This record gives sequence, C-alpha cells and structure tokens, in this order.
Amino acid sequence: MPGTPPTILFDLDGTLADSAPDLCGALNRLLAEHGRPPVALSATRPHTSSGARGMIQAGFGYSTAHPEYEQLKARFLALYAGQLDRETRLFEGVGPLLDQLDSAGMVWGIVTNKVRQFTDPVVKALGLHDRAAVIVSGDTTAHAKPHPAPLLHAAAAIGASPEQCLYVGDDLRDVQAAHAAGMRAVVALYGYLGADLPPEEWGGEALIGHPLELVPVIRELQRTA
Repeated sequence: MPGTPPTILFDLDGTLADSAPDLCGALNRLLAEHGRPPVALSATRPHTSSGARGMIQAGFGYSTAHPEYEQLKARFLALYAGQLDRETRLFEGVGPLLDQLDSAGMVWGIVTNKVRQFTDPVVKALGLHDRAAVIVSGDTTAHAKPHPAPLLHAAAAIGASPEQCLYVGDDLRDVQAAHAAGMRAVVALYGYLGADLPPEEWGGEALIGHPLELVPVIRELQRTA
C-alpha cells in the first residue's frame, strides 16, 4: 500500500490491558482495613485510568486535597503491588491485533502513566516486554500525560517522527497528549473512558469499539499518507 506505515503507540490500562479487576481488588482490601464495605467493579471501572487517585475517589470519596489522601494512596499502592497481575488480562482482540502488527513488520510501543515499578511486572506478565519496541512509563520523563513528553520520548527512542505516529488510548488526556506531540489519536471505546467529556467530543482522528478495528484505520492512514 502507498504511504509509510505509521508507528503505533498504545496506552496500557484500558487500551491494551484490562487491569480494573486488580485495581478494584486492591481498593477493596484497603476499604476493608478501614471498616468500609467493598465497592463493585462496575463502579470503579470508569475511574481505573486515573490510578490511585481515581480508586480513592471511587472508594472513599476523597480528592487529592483530603488530609488522609496521601496515606491512603501509599497503602493502596502497596496493596496493589502485591496483586497487580492476578486478574489483569489483555482485552479480547488485542492479542490478534498485535500478532497482525508483528506479522506486517509494523513497529509498536507502549506509553502509560503507570510508573515503572508497576508497569514492568504487568507488561512482563502479559508477555509484551520482549515485543514492544519501546515502553515508556509515567516516571520515564519529567512529565506524564497529557504532557507530550512521554510520547515524544517514545517516538525518539524508536526513531520515528511524531507525525508518523498514531497513539491509541481510552482517556481524554491520551488525545490531548497525542495532539500536543503532533501525533494522530485513536480513541479505544472499549476502554474505561473516564468521567470527562463524551469520547466523541475528544477530537480523536478515529474511534474504535474493538481492538481489531484499528487495522482498517491503519490501512486508511497508509492510503491517505
């Protein structure tokens, strides 16, 4: 096909991997320690992309300004570290998608706001650590998304220009980061999506309801490049 194949960069939680069960499990262990009832996975899923901040908000109703927030955050992260790969799995369709990208010789990587302490064991448990061309965590650069620094770092590490890259994510800040970096953005509607604007209003260049829907998006981008 005409045009240079784009480099594909993926968010991790909510785009490649469904980590909501393990995060909710850590939250419920924390709630139990404080004598509070558990919360349902369905209630925490929309907050999953916000990590500890979202989980504590969902379980305790506390913002980052609450005097107990930092202590709760530290304990939540300690609990999560002990169970971060128990139930976390690739979303249905992600495995075949990555197989197709690999078979086509396309370059892909991971850019997440999850810090390296948690990113590395999750990516290894999912079997992606030897496949991704680059893995950028939330503490790899001085800034996390929606700042463009992590995406620009990934592009530079791969040797791709920003305009050659396509970033796939499930949160408004993923689109914001991609556009700030000069990249195109694809919204993963099967992900967590957060509680911000409806994803149709985020301004992404494409929206996909299943991972394999990315394939025709890539073909179209190649055709029009």
